[in-house]
Amino acid sequence: MLNLVLFGPPGAGKGTQSEKLIRKYNLVHLSTGDLLRSQIAAGTELGQRAKQLMDQGLLVPDEVVIGMIENKLQENQSAAGFIFDGFPRTVPQAEALDLLLNQHDTQITTMIALVVDDEELTRRLLLRGQTSGRPDDQNEELIRRRVKEYNDKTTPVADYYNQQGKFAAIDGIGDIETIFSLICSKIEQAVS
Repeated sequence: MLNLVLFGPPGAGKGTQSEKLIRKYNLVHLSTGDLLRSQIAAGTELGQRAKQLMDQGLLVPDEVVIGMIENKLQENQSAAGFIFDGFPRTVPQAEALDLLLNQHDTQITTMIALVVDDEELTRRLLLRGQTSGRPDDQNEELIRRRVKEYNDKTTPVADYYNQQGKFAAIDGIGDIETIFSLICSKIEQAVS
């Protein structure tokens, strides 16, 4: 089973590359945001719990998110693999994910980080903000804060996977197809 963690700050190109990876490797996309929304819409017990917390402006605890991921793993037992998007964001989440995957006799194959400098990210997000309608893509100060938050919180997660020999950094600046080819090369190295 091929299990990828695709990492990168806002504007690094994760969405674009995720779509291509899902098609090429027949992966199930696991986006924590999508999972939360679908569980809430379906009225599941986990969804109701998450909604109560979100309605109070609170973060959904890791165990609820892990529970949703476990449900998705059980629903897709015959999947070729999974691509994790937006998760894990902290070392405790990465450790919980490892435990969960071990219970399903699988593991993270590799974590691929799209590396893009802060100035390019700011430029991309401001450009995206012209068409996305997302207010957080239209304010340069807010963009810089989001990128700093990402860098501060997720660097330990990259170190966690690096210590396991599962971390690969890819230059996220350049032609989409070239970047995709580099990602695929790293995946092929990880599975061989």
